[in-house]
Amino acid sequence: MSADTATDVFEAHRPVLLGVAYRMLGRLADAEDVVQEAWLRWSGADRAAVREPRGYLVRVTTRLAIDRLRQVKSRGETYVGPWLPEPYVTDFGDAVPDTAERAVLADSVSLAVLVVLESLSPLERAVFVLREAFGYPYAEIAAMLERGEAAVRQLAGRARKHVDERRPRYDVDPAQRRDLTERFLAAAVEGDLAGLLATLAPDVRLVGDSGGRSKAPLRVLESSDKVGRFLFGVARQGIPDMSFDFLELNGGPAALVRSGGKPDSVVQVDVADGRIQAVYIIRNPDKLVSLADAI
Repeated sequence: MSADTATDVFEAHRPVLLGVAYRMLGRLADAEDVVQEAWLRWSGADRAAVREPRGYLVRVTTRLAIDRLRQVKSRGETYVGPWLPEPYVTDFGDAVPDTAERAVLADSVSLAVLVVLESLSPLERAVFVLREAFGYPYAEIAAMLERGEAAVRQLAGRARKHVDERRPRYDVDPAQRRDLTERFLAAAVEGDLAGLLATLAPDVRLVGDSGGRSKAPLRVLESSDKVGRFLFGVARQGIPDMSFDFLELNGGPAALVRSGGKPDSVVQVDVADGRIQAVYIIRNPDKLVSLADAI
């Protein structure tokens, strides 16, 4: 395999590799570092002995992501306030025409699920991602992780039970989410407290991620009254030269809020029974860098 061919093969699989690494790590910069390391491994490998490049590359990427995740956990890094994954632009386009498959991929990269995945062990998370998001058979996952198939099935069952017990319930209809997001933001910007409360479920939760770098709640707010009044107060303070762009992030519609043309925050909501069940606001500037040129 020539160098040009090797590059073409790797680039053809890069979206899948980045998808695996991001779901494993929840951090785009870390995921890109892992994919770059996978490229170095691929470029230096005996490619003539590789019978199935995609499987080889996914295996290398997964192992590197497990190592990176273990390093992060062992450092015991503290984070100021609630943590949310770095926003990830998703556009499945024609590459995933099947509605059911699109729904699975969107769910596996949603903010709600990625937050739950943070509480899994690195091996449990790897098995969950490979099985649930990418549909790999247990035997292939076992070979990738150098574990017995029975052990992998046990890890998968434990991870699935953990995620099912902790994930919030929400609807995936993008049109409904977009409509409620627009109504929610319009009411918030206009300082319409009654209109704002009308979009919120009674037990709505607001999770604000600033990493201590900008203003956001340092704990999760719960109840429509607390969430509504917090957002009403934010609206009264205002954001200078504010504008909105809608785009698909983490498998669903989201609003990118700009101040003076620069990313200020990302707002995304989870919806069920026609009301907003969760509001996610990401304001850590480090997590918005990749969105500077979005739209």
